[in-house]
Amino acid sequence: MNLELAISLLIVLALILANLPWLMRDRVFLVFSRHDKPFWLGLLEWGVYYALSMTLARFVEWRVMGNLSEQGWEFWTTTFFLFMIFAFPGFIVRYNLSRYLQAARS
Repeated sequence: MNLELAISLLIVLALILANLPWLMRDRVFLVFSRHDKPFWLGLLEWGVYYALSMTLARFVEWRVMGNLSEQGWEFWTTTFFLFMIFAFPGFIVRYNLSRYLQAARS
């Protein structure tokens, strides 16, 4: 796998994982069924998905490049906020747009 393909796949995976907690209302970690997930549980799930995506990114970096670069706090802050921006569409659909969509169906 070359570096460009690995980066593209990681970005697409991060987009999916960032939106998953907000779009899957009745599932927690895709396994447990829950009638209506509270906000704090979605936030916890989102944090776990962030950690999972960063762990996978570090693994891919090690496999593709052969070594791991040292990362300072700037890197982790930037990736955290980038993951937060990736989650914005799912969050808007879940908490803002869903009320209007349900009202339009009625």
